[in-house]
Order: sequence, then C-alpha cells, then structure tokens
Amino acid sequence: MPRTPSTKMLAARRLLRSPRITGALSWSRWSSDAAKATTESSALSENAEKRQQLLNELSEPLEQKGRPAIDPKETSVMLFPGQGTQYVGMAKDLLRFPGARRIFELANEVLKYDLLKICLEGPREKLNRTEHAQLAVMVSSLAALEQLREERPKAIETCVAAAGFSLGEITALVYADALPFDKALRLVQVRATAMQAACDQAAGAMAMTIYGPDTNLGEACARAQQWCLEKGVESPYCGIANYMYPHCKVVAGNVEALEFLEQNAKALKIRRMKRLAVSGAFHTPLMQSAVEPFTKALKTVRLQDPVIRVYSNVDGKPYRHAKHILTQLPKQIVRPVKWEQTLHEMYERKQGVDFPRTFECGPGKGLVQVLEKVNAKAAQSSFNVIA
Repeated sequence: MPRTPSTKMLAARRLLRSPRITGALSWSRWSSDAAKATTESSALSENAEKRQQLLNELSEPLEQKGRPAIDPKETSVMLFPGQGTQYVGMAKDLLRFPGARRIFELANEVLKYDLLKICLEGPREKLNRTEHAQLAVMVSSLAALEQLREERPKAIETCVAAAGFSLGEITALVYADALPFDKALRLVQVRATAMQAACDQAAGAMAMTIYGPDTNLGEACARAQQWCLEKGVESPYCGIANYMYPHCKVVAGNVEALEFLEQNAKALKIRRMKRLAVSGAFHTPLMQSAVEPFTKALKTVRLQDPVIRVYSNVDGKPYRHAKHILTQLPKQIVRPVKWEQTLHEMYERKQGVDFPRTFECGPGKGLVQVLEKVNAKAAQSSFNVIA
C-alpha cells in the first residue's frame, strides 16, 4: 500500500514547487515568506528589472548612457563556503529566525533524518563524515541567508553575483534559482555518498599549504607521488586541489603522499601545512568514481538558467545557462577549485569603479579572509553572516 504523504511534506512540496517568479531569488521559493512573495509579483517584477540593470552596469560600469547609473556600492555579491567549515553547534544562533528554522524542517523532511540535531550536537566524528558535512554546510548557509534577509533585505534585492567554494557552488545555484532546494538536497546526498565511497576506496587527505616564491610546489607533489609509487601505493596521486591566494594552495592526494610532504617540508621549501577536516582527497582523480553517480542524479533535475551570475569552480567563469551547469558541474568533483581565479574574475573592474558589498553566508569566515589576500579593496566592504 503506497505511503500517504504527511501534511508537512505536502506543504513542503507546495512551497518548493511554487512557480518560478522572474527576478525572484530562490530563497522566496522555500523561505517562510514564500507565500508573501507570490502575492507581490509587481514588486518582484520591479526588482527583476532593477537587478538586470545592475547586471548590465556591473559588466560595463563606466559606459552607461541614457539612464541614471546605479552605484556599484549598492550592489552585492554572495559567497558560500564548502565542506571543512562545519563544526558542532553550527546554526545554533540562526534558530531565532523563523525562516532558518523552516529551512531545517524542510531539509529534515526531505532527508528523513534530523540534520539539525547533527549540526547542533554532533558528535564531531559523525558531522565530519562527508555524507553529513556537505548537507550540514549547505543547509546552514541557506539558513544564514534568512538572517541576512531579515536584517539587510536590500542585500538580497541588489545581488548581482554568487559563488561557492566546492560544495558551496551548489548552494550558490540554489540561491540563484537554478536548482530547486529539495532537488539540491537529494543531489548533495548523492554527491556526498559517492565521494565518501571514493574516500573509503583510497585513503586520502587535504592540507592547506603555505610556500614561498622559491618553492616549486608542483615538483614537490610529483616527488611525493613518486615516493608513494615506490612504496607500493596503488595508483597514487598528489597535486593541487584548491587555488586559494598567492603562495597558498590546498594540496590533496593519498595520505602517504601528504605525510611525505609534511616530513620533508623543510627540504621542499614548504613553510607550513595544515590538514583540513575532510575525509578524502577531494577535487583530485581519486574522486573519479563519484562522477558517474553525481552526473546521473544531476540529469534527473530540471535545471534553470541562473537569475544572477554564478561562477564555476572549474574555470572561474560564470555559468552561461542551464545546459552549461549540466556539463560543467560534475567536472568539479575531480578538478581543482580555481577560487583565486574566480575572485579575480568576479571583482575585475575598471579603475575608479567601486566594489560591491560582499556577504559570506555560512559557517566560518574563511572566504572573506581569502578575499582580503586576493583583493584587499574589495574586502573592505565584506561582511560575514555566520551559521
């Protein structure tokens, strides 16, 4: 006998499947104000026109004629963190916002377990498991948007671009209305499970690596990989997984390879290495087995063109349309995250043009700290909305 959906699930489905409103960012489709948003179509239409003007003027800020220019300082950019930022107790301070609580309720309903409890109580070992950490970070980041919406609604209305680090890219696509929230939860669940399975097949690790101008990091990784091969490690890998900022990269690969780098850091002219709180070598070929199940799951989702620019980790460029997401997003699992390149692309502008306000939404403050090292001027107008 087929299971009868609960009243809460039916309500969630109505909320999640509400019609796409041109110009309305995705939070209006699943937040506590979704119903209100659908009754304010004229206001949303006005916001859509304003946002398009903002987008146009962001691309050509000094050449606008025939209409009043919009001050770039009045626009905003959203950044979303990735796995590794999770911590026990995350999202606790967001629960005072009804919309944030509602997001976790919907997530629990879709996932069939209490994600919020894992966020709040752990234990740490359970939260750090890939299948829980990725969902915890994404949902907490979207919940942080509810705080921003309550406290600074203009930041939502004038947002022209978004980017997310690794997993955070999926959060950005949800925010930009390219990916429905409930489908994103399922997609991240598949992604996380497949990546954890890849982790279980080959023990991998990642480490933030600081080095100097006289360091050949590529050669160091090659030596580590060769050492593993000589020690009998099957199909070893060691390489750059994340481009962070000048003289800082995240190196990933087999655990033995990172141990080699750590033990020979002085000889290799590596100044410092710090392991990340992840369970595998993400964004490397060691994750290849996760690509097929993720791609298969992604093909079942009805993607839409983002309503704002969303930048791809693979090449640091904005997604052009929904089909581009379908082909590009799976590559991210095994390709390095080009975050430094993404920030250069996002904040490039002509001399004398002001920067937008930047909001990092989610656990930690790492992305704003990286922005300070890549573009100090842009970082002067950055803010954290911490989950």
